[in-house]
Amino acid sequence: MPALSIYTNVSKDKIPEDFLTTSTDLLFKLLGKPKQYYAVHILPDQMMSFAGTTEPCALVTLMSIGKLGLEENKTHTKALMEHIQGALGVEPTRMYITFNDEARQDVGYNMTTFAK
Repeated sequence: MPALSIYTNVSKDKIPEDFLTTSTDLLFKLLGKPKQYYAVHILPDQMMSFAGTTEPCALVTLMSIGKLGLEENKTHTKALMEHIQGALGVEPTRMYITFNDEARQDVGYNMTTFAK
């Protein structure tokens, strides 16, 4: 159910081969949900600007059912920005992260939703 989407102007050839795996591992450490539910999506080579320049930048969204909130998001922001900076070379001052805490009934999976 957690889904991480990263839009970036970093070129595809500069994305580390293990980026999806290391991102999934990081999310597992942060959120603690079963790995079978994680989705990571990176869209490189985007036409993007941030602060008026086209230097490397990113727009990131993390969706989860729970495990997001005021204090959690501060921890998530630091960890995700460090990860993205280290792997993609995007400075923390050149990215935004949006957090979406979805209700169980609003996330579909395997022919139903996560609502009980």
